Amino acid sequence: MRLNRHPLNPIFLPDPTSTWENYNVFNPAVIIHDGLFHMFYRAQGLDWISRIGYAFSQDGVHWNRSKEPLLSPSGPHDARGLEDPRVSEIDGQFYMAYTAYASEYYGEGMPSHFGGGVFPMIATSSNLLTWKTLGPIVSGEDNKDHLLFPRKINGRYVAFHRRPPNIWLAESEDMRTWPEKRMRPLFGPRPDNGWDSKRVGSGGVPIETEEGWLVLYHGYNPDHVYRLGVCLLDLDNPEKVINRPKECIFEPKELWELRGDVPNVVFSCANPVHEGTVFVYYGAADHVIGLATVDLQELLDFAKNSH
Repeated sequence: MRLNRHPLNPIFLPDPTSTWENYNVFNPAVIIHDGLFHMFYRAQGLDWISRIGYAFSQDGVHWNRSKEPLLSPSGPHDARGLEDPRVSEIDGQFYMAYTAYASEYYGEGMPSHFGGGVFPMIATSSNLLTWKTLGPIVSGEDNKDHLLFPRKINGRYVAFHRRPPNIWLAESEDMRTWPEKRMRPLFGPRPDNGWDSKRVGSGGVPIETEEGWLVLYHGYNPDHVYRLGVCLLDLDNPEKVINRPKECIFEPKELWELRGDVPNVVFSCANPVHEGTVFVYYGAADHVIGLATVDLQELLDFAKNSH
């Protein structure tokens, strides 16, 4: 089973006339609301600092982009950039999970990016345009690739986050405090499996189906080639993995996926469903944005039945 690349790929490129997105645009969140596709993407200019840009579309392919970044560094906690947003809608409110890189390192051991601490942040909005920061899921550790499930489960907010090399689950009563006692590992790399044998992390917001939570995730191997996979989790107990096929569903093949700021990468933060089709938006080689699609039922059948 494979995703289908859109014929107009790559669908979103850096803007050479801009000062803040003229080098890279990648790893977007996309949510469908009020008949429009809303994109929140990571952008870099020549200062190498990541900001979050905004664009909207009627068809999910052709985009109108804002001239100014939606979110920019605002203090020491995110002075080195805001990265890899994922947007969920929960009870009519929008939540953005994004990674903030600080100007100083807070924690023990070595930071994942020299000179900066890592904060898996959450922000909230009622209109998708103005955002208020709630705070991090954790602090003082190398932790990112987080997202929020699109509804409460058993009365609590549920999130993915990553303590390398595994994907973890976390729960919260109020979205501000995430007790350590409610964190546990979900799954990790498979040393005997080629494509996800080194590290795994979350993709886009889980898709709720009658069969379970349909989850896309990324993984890479010792050659540092990023690919996408899929698994199925129990609806009432997402700690339970119903099935996790060994085969990847997407891998870098096009020249613009193989070569870029970071080569050999397809990395998705968004998989909204539109008219029965899953739209998988992905950063390609940390440089441009691509789109691949797949029939929802086909993807679900593969996630449920493949070994």
